[in-house]
Amino acid sequence: MNVIRFIKNWTLPISMCTGITVYLLFAFVPALDGMGTTLAPFFNRILPLFMFLILFVTFCKVDFRRLRPVKWHFWVGVSQIIFVLTTIGLAFGLHLTGNDLLLAEALLASIACPCASAAAVVTQKLGGNLEEMTTYTFISNFITAVLIPSCFPLIHQSADAGFIAAFLKILYEVCIVLLTPMLFAYIVKHRMTRFHRWIIGVKDLSYYLWGCLLMIVMGTTARNIVHADTTISFLLVIASGSFVLCLIQFGVGRYIGSHFCSTTNAGQALGQKNTAFAIWIANAYLSPLSSVGPGCYILWQNLVNAIEIRRYQYRVET
Repeated sequence: MNVIRFIKNWTLPISMCTGITVYLLFAFVPALDGMGTTLAPFFNRILPLFMFLILFVTFCKVDFRRLRPVKWHFWVGVSQIIFVLTTIGLAFGLHLTGNDLLLAEALLASIACPCASAAAVVTQKLGGNLEEMTTYTFISNFITAVLIPSCFPLIHQSADAGFIAAFLKILYEVCIVLLTPMLFAYIVKHRMTRFHRWIIGVKDLSYYLWGCLLMIVMGTTARNIVHADTTISFLLVIASGSFVLCLIQFGVGRYIGSHFCSTTNAGQALGQKNTAFAIWIANAYLSPLSSVGPGCYILWQNLVNAIEIRRYQYRVET
């Protein structure tokens, strides 16, 4: 029972460590090298399935009549825009080049990406408002869809995709990730009541599905870091920068939320990022090495989440 309790309390760090360890085994144990190559396409295919299931289960618990913007949504959205413009302004104004520019791009990818779709899972786990979090997820994705194609060419000259094409491509990704599971959840909730009751009756189902997804994502992150074409010291600089950025974004979000009695919601909204999306936009619009930034951000944001969840559980239990 103590082992099960430990796993429940520390699901996120256990998932991260497991994903990294499994990848390292496949990468550095010769007998497992072939198996890792064979399984890689399989894990790539099941990632969207896990994300769909996570969001579907989460949205099954949403009261769709309460999905409306609130005041803290505006200020958190403005903060994201300010962070992006500040980073681009420093890079552009200081004429950064080489590793300095790569560091700026790595941080920018983690700032410009939208609020994580799974943030609603953690917010619910922390006793926050699921509907407010779900609403901001949509708002954040729209902000990102505007920022990326309009701002990234300023910092990286090869990011020359047309605004309309890039804008529509990102909006398409948003629709696939968010709207499809929401539509299915709405149908199940209003047309398949018995199945809906069974889904919401399984305690923390979306949270443990997310833990499984996190193992796969961390394995992919470990692979990106191992194969990064740079020095270990510069990788440590990127990791340190993403750590500081993570604390700043969570801190600013919580500060904004404290003025609207939504500290938890706003903190997760600004701090917890869709890092899988960030890795994609870094590879698509910036230098490929900059994807290490959001890769490290995955680790830091989930460590923050694990600590917050444990503290919340401790307060509830006592």
